[in-house]
Amino acid sequence: MENGELLADLGERSGDIALQCSETAGFLGEVNRRIQGDSARLSDLQANMQTLTASQNESVAAAQELSLTAGRAGRIIAEGHDVITLSLGEVAGLVEHVTGLEGHLRQFLQVIEAVGGISDQLGTIARQTRLLGVNAAIEAARGGEATMGFAVVAEEIRRLAEQAAESSASVGSKLGQLDRDARHLIGGVEANIQRGRDVGTHIDQLRLSMAEIASLVTQFGERSSAIVACTDEADAHVAALDQGLALFGRSSTESAGRVDMARDKIEALESLANDMLNTAAQSRLRTRNSHYIALAEDGAAEVAALIEDALARGEVSQQALFDRSHRPIAGSEPTQYQTGFTAYADLRVRPLLDRHTAKDATIIGCCLIDMDGYLPTHISARSQPQRIGDPRWNMEHARNRQIFMDAQTRRALDGDDDFYLFTYRQNLGEGRYRALRSVFVPLRFAGRRWGLYEVGYLI
Repeated sequence: MENGELLADLGERSGDIALQCSETAGFLGEVNRRIQGDSARLSDLQANMQTLTASQNESVAAAQELSLTAGRAGRIIAEGHDVITLSLGEVAGLVEHVTGLEGHLRQFLQVIEAVGGISDQLGTIARQTRLLGVNAAIEAARGGEATMGFAVVAEEIRRLAEQAAESSASVGSKLGQLDRDARHLIGGVEANIQRGRDVGTHIDQLRLSMAEIASLVTQFGERSSAIVACTDEADAHVAALDQGLALFGRSSTESAGRVDMARDKIEALESLANDMLNTAAQSRLRTRNSHYIALAEDGAAEVAALIEDALARGEVSQQALFDRSHRPIAGSEPTQYQTGFTAYADLRVRPLLDRHTAKDATIIGCCLIDMDGYLPTHISARSQPQRIGDPRWNMEHARNRQIFMDAQTRRALDGDDDFYLFTYRQNLGEGRYRALRSVFVPLRFAGRRWGLYEVGYLI
């Protein structure tokens, strides 16, 4: 094999290596992006773990305090239960005593009724005695001097009878008042007795309630002890998890650093392979890339002629052509920009890009890139109106008016060769990449470097 063929073959192999390096670097970049995303989420998780640890510590302290409180409550309830039980027993005895008063009061009422009966009999006797005294006085008056002594006795009997009647009436009045008072007292006692019976029922219920409370306090104490045991165990798990997260965080950071180092090495290898690919292409030896180099040079020449003619006729000004004040378009996502050259590029340059892209099915697209990586226009398939809220779709189908910059594009913009052949990763947004091979041809207008004409294709 001749030297030229060896160089061409070496260039092709270098291009394949660069393509694989580009794909690998893209993969490592995505891995690193995910690691960094996971690391950020891990940081949030660690912050949450710190909050959880603080809360867990509070829970442990609260559970321990709860257990102590349950113990104190149990002791207080136990002591109170004994006191209340004794008090309830005394109250129950008092109720029984009050209830027993009813019988004594009714016996007293019977005695009053018996005394009242005797008083009535005494009144009757007094009336009969007074009547007897009156009759005796009448008879003594008839007897004259002979019955005068009997008349005195009869008068005394009558007077005693009247006194007995008055005393009997007084006793009867007092007994009546006593009877009314006794009955009123009995009525009150009966009401209190009924209340006492109700209190007795409530006392029984209270005893049951106190027993239930004591049982609940015992259960509460048992549950508190179980809670303390669980919180202690959970605290140990939380501490272990926190330690594991910290270890994982350090490992993740270290892994991200190593992935970055690997990506840097891969990109360095990619750059070296691209240098070999470009060097072989500069020899103008016939390779599978020669066809695309020729298409790129033809397209660049046609674009240069079109714009030079537009400058000469005043269709576009140099100020507009070299405008680098990229003004953001409000609401665009990803951000698109406007310059003085954008409208002309869409109107006149885009049809040319569409026509040159259609020359080969493997061509992904032809575009213009200014010195800042700005694409004033693109092929129609990549210049569609953005969809609101869909940056993923916009990144692939609305690439016009965006700014893209990578190492290979920067090298082509800063270099002085007639063209550059590189393999690179096309950014599709959200960590998505596509490995392409591109020919970059420098563009100059009015003696000034403007940027690049690019033909991207798949091998």
